[in-house]
Amino acid sequence: MINIMMLDDSEKESNNKQIMIDPSVLCNYSLFDGLEEEQIQGILPLMEHEVYVAGTDIIVEGTHVGKIRFILEGRVAVVKNGVILMELEEGAVFGEMEVVDILPAEATVKALASTNVMTLSIDALGELYETDLKTYSFILMNLARDISRRLRRMDLLASKESPHMEWN
Repeated sequence: MINIMMLDDSEKESNNKQIMIDPSVLCNYSLFDGLEEEQIQGILPLMEHEVYVAGTDIIVEGTHVGKIRFILEGRVAVVKNGVILMELEEGAVFGEMEVVDILPAEATVKALASTNVMTLSIDALGELYETDLKTYSFILMNLARDISRRLRRMDLLASKESPHMEWN
């Protein structure tokens, strides 16, 4: 069983409802690539389920987050300086940078629709390190790959928009 936390701008916790999450749902996320369903089943007790109403700030720029969030349902916008950088939907992951480098969030993430996410905190990753080093290693390697892919996409976008002259 996973605890559900209904969160809005005031971050009030709900009446301690519980849900069941099928581990096969998480197999679709790149962070769990290479893991067996049994390994994912072992991670589930370390995760939390959160529900956000449309318009809620899930992450606020400049705050410390310490959680990777997996969108199960819904849509969010990543906003920096009032500009929407991207929209993410079911199957996407966000918050991974703040888990790796433990610096404050670089952007605000706002729910555009009712959004359900599963979270994996930095503390949960630490617990996984202590109890299942193989699974922890897979997750960290996948996390590094995801961040690398995102950096490559951003580099490509930046190169198309660069005001600098071409290098010949």
